[in-house]
Amino acid sequence: MGIEEVAGTGKQRPLVTKDMPLNDQFSPLILESVGEFQTMVGKESAKSDWVMVAQDRIQGFAEVTGDLQWIHLDSDRAQRESPYGSPIAHGFLTLSLLSQLFRSAIRIRRAPMTINYGLNRVRFPAAVPAGSRIRAIFSVQSFQEVANGAEVTFSVVVECEKVAKPCCVAEWILRYYP
Repeated sequence: MGIEEVAGTGKQRPLVTKDMPLNDQFSPLILESVGEFQTMVGKESAKSDWVMVAQDRIQGFAEVTGDLQWIHLDSDRAQRESPYGSPIAHGFLTLSLLSQLFRSAIRIRRAPMTINYGLNRVRFPAAVPAGSRIRAIFSVQSFQEVANGAEVTFSVVVECEKVAKPCCVAEWILRYYP
């Protein structure tokens, strides 16, 4: 097992392989090539690091997307009127963090180009309160070869710290090209 420097922390963590059980893994799972996903179909593959969803991130997302609904931005009103008692992240903000969560969970040494091919299903069963941390669990749902590459569909469950239900579940399709 190799060791990796955790960017900006001065700390080290072990690298893992696809043969290690998920509960024994430390992020990230390192694969030599995309083809290794074939042996992982139907299995939980990796967990991401925790990512903070702070109010300033929610504010920035609201400004970029034009979704300025009070439940995301007005702390006083959200505390008084919303069932969550605080502002919550946009569902699409949570979804947009999948790429960051994936990069902390899985690295492929020989995959020069990755394309976000789309989503089959997305649900937001629970809210992400401002100031919460989220992480994702990735499972390989399917693997298929496509012209000049491979398509991998991941089942993704995004957990929010201290929230019983997942905050996002999705089927996410990535295409890999040499």
